[in-house]
Amino acid sequence: MKSVPLGPQYREATLQRLADTEFDVLVIGGGIVGAGAALDAISRGLSVALVEARDWASGTSSRSSKLIHGGLRYLEQRDFGLVREALRERSLLLTRLAPHLVRPVPFLYPLRHRLWERCYVGAGVTLYDTMGGSRVMPRHRQLTRSGALREAPALHPDALVGAIQYYDAQVDDARYTMMVARTAAHYGACVATRAEVTGFLREGERVTGASVLDAESGRTIDVRARRVVNATGVWTDGVGRMTGTRTPFSVRASKGVHLLVRRDRIPLNTGLITRTAKSVLFVIPWGRHWIIGTTDTPWDRDPDAPVADEADVDYLLDEVNTLLRIPLTREDVVGVYAGLRPLLSGETDDTTRLSREHTVAEPVPGLVVVSGGKFTTYRVMAKDAVDVAAEGLEASVPASVTARLPILGAVGFEVLWNERRRLAADSGLHVARVEHLLKRYGACTPELLGLIDRDPSLGEPIEGAPDYLRAEAVYAVTHEGALHLEDVLSRRMRVTMEERDGGRAACHHVAELIAPYLGWDTTDLTGEIDRYLRYVQAERGDDDLASGDPAICPAPA
Repeated sequence: MKSVPLGPQYREATLQRLADTEFDVLVIGGGIVGAGAALDAISRGLSVALVEARDWASGTSSRSSKLIHGGLRYLEQRDFGLVREALRERSLLLTRLAPHLVRPVPFLYPLRHRLWERCYVGAGVTLYDTMGGSRVMPRHRQLTRSGALREAPALHPDALVGAIQYYDAQVDDARYTMMVARTAAHYGACVATRAEVTGFLREGERVTGASVLDAESGRTIDVRARRVVNATGVWTDGVGRMTGTRTPFSVRASKGVHLLVRRDRIPLNTGLITRTAKSVLFVIPWGRHWIIGTTDTPWDRDPDAPVADEADVDYLLDEVNTLLRIPLTREDVVGVYAGLRPLLSGETDDTTRLSREHTVAEPVPGLVVVSGGKFTTYRVMAKDAVDVAAEGLEASVPASVTARLPILGAVGFEVLWNERRRLAADSGLHVARVEHLLKRYGACTPELLGLIDRDPSLGEPIEGAPDYLRAEAVYAVTHEGALHLEDVLSRRMRVTMEERDGGRAACHHVAELIAPYLGWDTTDLTGEIDRYLRYVQAERGDDDLASGDPAICPAPA
């Protein structure tokens, strides 16, 4: 499937279409639910616009635990419907929708009590194995303590009496979200980032579109639409206030903090999961690193700037160290990131007990609001939102087809994976590099190889971020809609969180590489680098970016 390149020319043409067209559906919010809603609507034959104030997945959808899972702990809460739905979606993502982006990961659940805990957890995991329909993962297995320590030699022998190993799946959340938006654009949706909704258009009580500010030019565009979908996650209430009316539900933000440590620091052949007094602790494989998370605490400050404080870092280190033979210290922490989960408001102040289910409402004629849920079930949320939006359109609208619609890069991925050694030989790249590209771009990989064929220097690693090739930075701008250095290093690639310096060493090289494609002059180039360094400082709270010290965020004032 040849992709539609989301380069600067596409964006200019899209902004003109936004001004000239009345759409069936305007979707606000470029997180996973908004991107999914745009794809759902365009694939039903509707005309669609999708606008995002910053960048694809710049909020919650780039700051998750990177898991596609049913939510094992929700079984204990007897939320069987949510778990069944999520496991069904996990199966679709692994086998049909995105096999190039979603892959299985084993997890070890250490047991601390003999007999009753093994029976109790084993029964739950058995149910977990079978609830998702057709089995696409290996079934769980029971392990003795010695068997568990062979899989996880990093664990202290006194921390467990045995273990259960089961499977879930993993995804690069930001990359997946961007690819869903690209898929929507491929089928004809008008998609634009750095396009912020500043107000709604009205005809009487009815919402008939939105005023959109192009952050790049300062121009305001009135985008007309028969139906508007608000899919802005933790920003739902703020966007809703523009209508002057209250929505029938409220969204609470829960902060989740994650740490990155080097892979060799925790000798494991498997991921880990365990319960804590407050939440669930994961140790998740991520390339050369482990992701350790997560916290679950209320956040009532600016949703644009969630930060990890010292208490968050200490909490995660303390919890994981209860399991490890050699404890982690702050010096082991390579990176830290914090994100906000949108939870439907309830009577309790405890965010760990608020619903992960989603809801859809129409608080004002013409405006549909969708919120709650989790990354894994984004497709269902998007479908439900478009179902409600379709009820307000004059003509009948077909049912959703996204359960059968592969994401860009999925079709032909298996063939290319089987041919990866030939691709490596033809391109001059090591086969490990080709595998890296296939796992990130799937069947779009030949487009990157074409860039390298025309300019062999693009086949070299990025200085300061050697896990990535120079071609990936160029492709991020020419095909993936990146407009700023932050977009490239933080979300198209994950350099900001993976490198100890937050990408400081790489940013100069990448900026010079992409400048010609974005029309930057020397002043623009310097401004982008300065902007990126300020972004890293805000993200990590580094007082001295040049120091190379671990990225521990200070307590916010």
